[in-house]
Amino acid sequence: MKIYYAVIAGILLVSSCTTTEKQMKEIQITTDNSKNHDLDNNDNFSPDGKWLVYDTRTAVGGIGGSPSIERVNIETGETQVLFGIPENKDWGPGAGAVSYHPTENEVVFIHGLPICTEENPYQQWRRLGVIVKDNNPNVVLNMDSRDVTYPFTPGALRGGTHRHEWSRDGKWVGYTYNDAIMKKLEDSTGVKWNLRTVAVSNQQHPLAVDKDNAGENVQGTWSSAVVVRVVPNPVPGSDEISNAASDSWIGTGGYVIPDGSIQVARAFIGSVRDKDGKPVDELFVVDIPDSINVPGEYGPLEGTLNSFPMPPKGTVQRRLTFTANSKYPGCGGVVRSSSDGKLISYQAKDQNGIQQIFAISPSGGESIQITEHTSGVQSGVRWSPDNKSIIYVWDNSIVQCEVSSLPFEKRFHRLTDKTLEAPSNLVWSNDGRTIAFNRIVPVEGSGEPKKQIFIIQLD
Repeated sequence: MKIYYAVIAGILLVSSCTTTEKQMKEIQITTDNSKNHDLDNNDNFSPDGKWLVYDTRTAVGGIGGSPSIERVNIETGETQVLFGIPENKDWGPGAGAVSYHPTENEVVFIHGLPICTEENPYQQWRRLGVIVKDNNPNVVLNMDSRDVTYPFTPGALRGGTHRHEWSRDGKWVGYTYNDAIMKKLEDSTGVKWNLRTVAVSNQQHPLAVDKDNAGENVQGTWSSAVVVRVVPNPVPGSDEISNAASDSWIGTGGYVIPDGSIQVARAFIGSVRDKDGKPVDELFVVDIPDSINVPGEYGPLEGTLNSFPMPPKGTVQRRLTFTANSKYPGCGGVVRSSSDGKLISYQAKDQNGIQQIFAISPSGGESIQITEHTSGVQSGVRWSPDNKSIIYVWDNSIVQCEVSSLPFEKRFHRLTDKTLEAPSNLVWSNDGRTIAFNRIVPVEGSGEPKKQIFIIQLD
């Protein structure tokens, strides 16, 4: 087999003479070599599909080093700054991991605490979510409230929120969360208490947060609650977890339960311990009550000086996969749901030890294996708006795969050529016509390569 190499827009393509598939034309949307344009695996398309929103994180500082939230017009290449931090440093405050509202012209993103310093920088537990309307740049609306002074406030959180995602009906925002009070407890005891978990916010329950002299407390406009319980040392063989992440909403407004109603829920990867005490990542679902202001069985919503904020009454945390005793234990990837809420996709190894894409109902039951590749799926699972197919990265290419009972070889095809470096951060437009993604593009001379945004238009 002969191998051919070509360079287009600074991207090294790798293909063979036996390739018969027709790949889509890649269009580079951003070209500024002075900064990164990071999609961060979020919901980056504007409701009308004309704009993509991104952050400008630095290689050294990450999100803390990102001085701006920007957007680019996919038709004209015009860029606009939606939010900027003058003289931002690599240690913060930073702004990043931005997502568009599904129907409104506004975005939500991480903002490090404005009081960040080099000695007390941007951290997992020192950030919050803020909202900016795209027609009113730099006017920030704090979403989640933050209260780190005792006594704490129900409806406020005590740390930092991350990768905010609107539910598809726009009524909720979900995200991962790290607690500053538990980080202090970890520092003082040596016990691992800085555990990531999942929280949500809505606008149902107004609250007021006291100001503090240090400026660490923040008044937000939404009320929040931690919805997943984590513990530092899960009981081996149990469903207790020490970490919750890679989360996403299920369905447009939830999934259908046996009585025919819709249950709001969020799927995530939770870290359990097998019978020998070894960590194993499994797929979980948390059912969320309509009201999140009533304390549940485990303790107060706002937490105490030595315990996490606890989930509200009616929250139900359920394990969907049980791979701990299998030949190749563990699940991974950012979990994603079809918009009808019928299936949740995740990554796991098949019987041959190859990373594939599986899916399972949020009600539980047997998983189905969607892909059957001869080498591992790399990342980036996203569902088509019509729920008929998924896209992901495999063999350094973007691949589309139909979710059906047809033989696998008839269900998948490459959308982009294989390249030396894999594309990343796939996102599908609301109308299903456009797929956007990131590529690392070399800079002429000695400049550091930059993350740029590309798109492909589907037929």
